[in-house]
Amino acid sequence: MIVLAIDPGSVTAGYALLQQEGRKINYITSGILKFNSDNEFLHRVKDIYDQTLKLIDQHSPDEIALESLIFVKSPTALIKLAQSRGTMLAALTQKYHQKIFEYSPNLVKSTVTGHGHTDKEGIQKVLQQYLGLTNFKTHDESDAVAIALCHLLHHNVQKINIPKKKKTSSKKFGNGLASALAHKIKDKVV
Repeated sequence: MIVLAIDPGSVTAGYALLQQEGRKINYITSGILKFNSDNEFLHRVKDIYDQTLKLIDQHSPDEIALESLIFVKSPTALIKLAQSRGTMLAALTQKYHQKIFEYSPNLVKSTVTGHGHTDKEGIQKVLQQYLGLTNFKTHDESDAVAIALCHLLHHNVQKINIPKKKKTSSKKFGNGLASALAHKIKDKVV
């Protein structure tokens, strides 16, 4: 399986392609998409859309992984990021409906490094150790590699068939906290 991961942005976006063969994860390529920052944002939208389509046409991944929106101090920056991400999603959903996954920044960090608040350098260090990668053009690119790795690691966990526990409910207490504590409460509930 080949996954394309994108770290969305309104001026630059990082992308990465990783391939999983059995238990082995291989690096294919990564880089950044640059959108013309000289143009007003609304004039960049077509460029964002076109470059996203070109990326998927060029690499034909099996699945797409994106970073979910993050908290930004500037509402204007958040709006532009959300619009850029929406433009990318519009381009991606034509071909990848129900094959697009998103991960929060903290989930990506905790999956890849073991700590949800790792800094960018910490992520790059783990990527160097795990995949042997050292020369990232920007943090957007290394973030995209981390998103792809996170997706593949979570994808493996989802494939493991863990038998579900049978639901046990107490007719007397129903579900929830009272049910969980039923053995301690016994018949003291009115």
